[in-house]
Formats: sequence, structure tokens, C-alpha cells
Amino acid sequence: MKVLGDRISILKKEDLLSIVILPTVDKKKLGILFLWIFAWTVCGVIVFINYFKLQNQDAKVFLIGYLAFWAYFEFKIVSTFIWKKNGKEKLWIQNGIVNYQRELNKKGKINEYNISLIDDFKIIDLSNTSFADTINQSFWVKGGERLEFISQGKAVRFGMQITDEEARSLFNEINKFIFGKK
Repeated sequence: MKVLGDRISILKKEDLLSIVILPTVDKKKLGILFLWIFAWTVCGVIVFINYFKLQNQDAKVFLIGYLAFWAYFEFKIVSTFIWKKNGKEKLWIQNGIVNYQRELNKKGKINEYNISLIDDFKIIDLSNTSFADTINQSFWVKGGERLEFISQGKAVRFGMQITDEEARSLFNEINKFIFGKK
């Protein structure tokens, strides 16, 4: 077994390449994220309770809009926290099939892709000047995939928030395993 950094492990056998990518190893930031969720939830509950005390119809409409945005971000941050705490990405290649799974609490759909139908396997480059790239690579969001391939016209992205060096190493390992046999 080969280990890349603190989060990535690679198992390579004659007919199998298995990669596991963990979402985080920073327990301090995970604790801060939990505190953020707690504060966000308390604020939303307070606003919701006060909705019923309002008499002004315009204020009630405003609070409904506010609570809709609050609920959206509550869902996003809770799902990010759960992913950071219990999730992992798994990719394994065996018998001409690439299997990819985003596992959460030992559950998750396994997507299968035939190697002969894979095109344009590449590293997704990040721009230092792109606001979206900066946000997607931050600890506080779920996303920021760094590797991509096209299968039957559909882009498949994986390798959430890995570094440039880790992305290059994974790219080389996968490329060598898939296309080195041809």
C-alpha cells in the first residue's frame, strides 16, 4: 500500500488499483465547523420563534425569505460537516471497469464506467485569481474536485480538495494503470 499525504491511500495489485481519499484530518477545524453549525441553528430557531410574534405582514414576508435562505445554508453546512466527519471517496479499477463511490457512513452509490468509454482524463487546474476556485478549496465547503474524466459525454469529477502534488501523483498512478497496459 502506498500513502500520499495524510488523506490518500493507494493499493496496487496486478489487476486492481484501489484509491481511498479521506475528506479531512484537521480535528480543530472540524470542531470550529460544529460550533458554526450550532450558532447558525440557534440563530435560525430564534428568528423562527419570533415570526409568530410579528403583526406586520411585510416583516413576516421578509422573515419567510430569510428563513428560506437560512434553511438552505443550514442544509449545506450540516451536509458538509457530516461529509468531513464520516465520508470518503473510493475509486477502484478492476476488469476494465472504473468504480467510483462517495461513501458516507459505509453507504453510497457505486458508479461504474467502462475503461474503453473513458476520454479526456485530466487534472483540473486551479486559478489563484478565481474566487470560485478559492472557495471550493476551502475547508468549509464540500467540493473542489481536482481530477476529471469524460464517460459517454458525462464529466465525472473526483479528488475533493487534494493538493496539486497529490492530484499529479494520483493522475500518474491512474493513467499508468489504465493506459500503461495498452
